[in-house]
Amino acid sequence: MSGSRPIAVLAEDEEFSRLVAADMLTALGFEVLEAEHAHGALQHLEAYDGAALLYTDINMPGAMDGCDLAHTVRARWPETRIIVCSGCTPREATLLPEEVHFIAKPCGERLVRDALKALHFH
Repeated sequence: MSGSRPIAVLAEDEEFSRLVAADMLTALGFEVLEAEHAHGALQHLEAYDGAALLYTDINMPGAMDGCDLAHTVRARWPETRIIVCSGCTPREATLLPEEVHFIAKPCGERLVRDALKALHFH
């Protein structure tokens, strides 16, 4: 881990949504590593041997979507907490690992704070 702030890996392909989420997570005390797709997020996680938080969308370009990413992270780094913030269908959300906290887009800082509390961050 880096410094005194926990690391959050942010996987979001939409630039504006990624910038907003990165600013929000930074304001909530995280050092944020951004990725436009699941593969980039995995590269960050591998470089740091996990992270305190994965914050991801489901629908992203590439061979792996956010649901696959959440399952991979849960298996490889079980201590990494996961928030999925997505405009996905309810069926897609049911495919996520049980320990994942799901937030429907659009979401604000209050919902993310609530998710962090539920995941025992704050």
